[in-house]
Amino acid sequence: MNCLGIESTAHTFGIGIISDKGKIIYEDRKMFIPKKGSGFIPSELFNHHIKVAPKLLKNINMDEIDCIAFSQGPGIPNALNVGASIARYLSKKYKKKLIGINHCVAHIEIGKLLTDSKDPLIVYLSGGNTQIIAYNDGGYRVFGESLDIPVGNVLDVFARRLGLKMPGGPKIEKLGKEGKYIELPYVVKGMNLSFTGILTAASEKIKSNSKKDICYSLQETVFSMITEVTERGLSHTKKKEVLLVGGVASNKKLINMMNIMCSEYGVKCKVVPMKYAGDNGINIAWAGILSRNSKNKTNAIDQNWRVDQKK
Repeated sequence: MNCLGIESTAHTFGIGIISDKGKIIYEDRKMFIPKKGSGFIPSELFNHHIKVAPKLLKNINMDEIDCIAFSQGPGIPNALNVGASIARYLSKKYKKKLIGINHCVAHIEIGKLLTDSKDPLIVYLSGGNTQIIAYNDGGYRVFGESLDIPVGNVLDVFARRLGLKMPGGPKIEKLGKEGKYIELPYVVKGMNLSFTGILTAASEKIKSNSKKDICYSLQETVFSMITEVTERGLSHTKKKEVLLVGGVASNKKLINMMNIMCSEYGVKCKVVPMKYAGDNGINIAWAGILSRNSKNKTNAIDQNWRVDQKK
């Protein structure tokens, strides 16, 4: 069985085909890059996805597809609607089973597949989410999360304030390789985190400090916070693996911190391959394979669909 996955939660429109054996057959994506200093405007995302979708889908042989999965949420409604509408059209035209997928679950499941993780404590870090997650009692449970903005959003917003182009995370990582530490707020509340104060404080230091120092310090602070709550989650859940997923999971400084912490606990630290850390259609397709026999209803998009919320 082959599943076609369509991803369109935010800046990326992607498609992917994967078999029920986990073999990646085809993958392509196009990412919207906003103008320098600008964020993601929903109408621009919509126009981008509408423009690139036909180009990405033109070489797909629907006779080789058994089911179609699409990102149903969470995400930006304008972007989500493009993928959902295309998936519904293809499903009706070619009489293929349609499966709505939770974007967060898709990130987790592709990470488990590609790293051979069995029952990990999941650290999900992206532009839209910062959560510590584990499978418990028949579903995913959130043990800790950001109380305000996600860490990926922190990096993107700060990058724009530095005048850097999107995506901002990799550029901040590069700038922060050689810097000195500047004190920033460190806000951990049990298993939860808060990033707004850190973003404000770092932004206020732009004029009086070097970019390298601020980028180094921002990463050092937010990743130390995330490592702390992950360590607390390990102590609570007794898991034997930590799995990093989401676009921010590819950051080398974060990976190094997690490796050190995990080695002290005697657990394995696994990281989703960089190619599939960000948004893409393969993630959605694999979640579609896993959900093909589910009785969950494929309803309208849900921009607030949580990983621990069942449909």
